[in-house]
Amino acid sequence: MVHDVTAASKNDFIQPFLLETSGLRGRLVRMGPVVNDVIERHKLPKPVQQLMAEFVVLAATLSAALKFDGVFSLHAKGNGPVGLIAADITSAGGVRAYASLNKSIPEDVKIERSLVPQLLGTGHLAFTVNQGEHSETYQGIVDLQGSTLIDCMHHYFQQSDQFFAALTLGAQQNNIGKWSAGAMMLQRLPQDEQQIQEEEINENWRRATVLLSSYKQRELLAESLPARRLLFNLFHEDGIRVFDTLPLQFSCRCSRERARGILSMLSEEEIEEYKIDGYIAITCEFCNTKECFNDASIRASKYL
Repeated sequence: MVHDVTAASKNDFIQPFLLETSGLRGRLVRMGPVVNDVIERHKLPKPVQQLMAEFVVLAATLSAALKFDGVFSLHAKGNGPVGLIAADITSAGGVRAYASLNKSIPEDVKIERSLVPQLLGTGHLAFTVNQGEHSETYQGIVDLQGSTLIDCMHHYFQQSDQFFAALTLGAQQNNIGKWSAGAMMLQRLPQDEQQIQEEEINENWRRATVLLSSYKQRELLAESLPARRLLFNLFHEDGIRVFDTLPLQFSCRCSRERARGILSMLSEEEIEEYKIDGYIAITCEFCNTKECFNDASIRASKYL
């Protein structure tokens, strides 16, 4: 059972595209209500909300570059004020995320563009693709290097033989407190390079990445600028072709049944330790839904 799903919005999607002249693949991701819903489920200081918005749209963008049927998970672990931040995206477009803090962060702290060193400190960024128990798990990992998540990912791209990509992303909160986020990634695939001369590959790649870096955050996030118009404005000279979009929606996979499974693994001593007023409450880190169990339901869980 999938718990607590919000309907997909026209402002929440992944738009795949192809530059026909160069053979470069791309993904444009836009998030409105989805990223706002994810953030509002957690009581986080504004700097961490900014980090979460960027982190969620990064996870969606990376997931779109892979073919999988399951769950793509991205997490960053560091020794800074934010000890862990995690997001996952299902192949059906379900999005969720959470963050845990090592210490309090003032609302008015000045972060500017150094989100990674100031909030996460030193540590690593990792992603996994889980397609079920009978499939091999794919994983990538990189040290947190640079001031931004973009810096960290470009560091990963530089040393990866699986990803040759360029990325831009952004997130902002409007004047009524609602968040939006967007990202665009260009990807060069090894099989494409076998059919194109190296000099031509490099020139096409340079030109496309210059165009990508020229785009401002306000254009990337502007609801008044439709996704296809944005892509045409950038790459109209490259014979751009767009494909079907993947709608995104908040979706958490927690359930009372899963909470019962957690209870079934606790010892009698642990159960007594965790009880408050005769109940045990298990709260999902992703959506903050709380499942409560009394003595009778606890005993039933032990015999699952």
